[in-house]
Parts: sequence; structure tokens; C-alpha cells
Amino acid sequence: MDGTPPPPHTEAPAAAVPQVQQHTGSPTDFLKGVVGKRVILWLTSGVDYRGILSCLDGYMNIAMEQTEEHVSGVVVNKYGDAFIRGNNVLYISAAEAL
Repeated sequence: MDGTPPPPHTEAPAAAVPQVQQHTGSPTDFLKGVVGKRVILWLTSGVDYRGILSCLDGYMNIAMEQTEEHVSGVVVNKYGDAFIRGNNVLYISAAEAL
């Protein structure tokens, strides 16, 4: 031990691995959990709607607030409120943590 400090640590810290949130439960539980949250709707036409899910009924008819219409990833319209018929919905996903 000669009193000299050790060389600086040159190894970069490991990058944080993003945590993927998984939802367990039934589809009904998921849908109840996303009411009032931001969602993404993929329609059979290829158009996506992103906004806050305000309500849905037993036929998957959906009412949204602060809605944006996306075509090929580009915003083409913005709506205060929107109503989407359930038979047009291909997929629904939460856009924020539940």
C-alpha cells in the first residue's frame, strides 16, 4: 500500500431493463381496468384511435375522449369525443400503466 488511489472504474453501468407490465385476469377485468385510461384501438380498416376510454357496452361499442385518429402512424384528425362501433374494433390495448 503506497497511498495512491486505485484507478477509476471504467466499466459503464448496466442499462436499466424496462419492466413489462403484465395483466392477469379475464378480458372483462382488463376492460374494466382501462375505463378512464388512455387506450389504443386498432380498427379492422387499419385506422388507429388513441384517447381516453370513457365507456363501453356489452357489444364493445366504445366512447372515447381526447381522441386522435392515426393512419400509418400519422395523426390525421383530432376529436374531443368519438364513438366507435364494436364490430369495427380489431384490438384494444392500454396506452398507460393500469
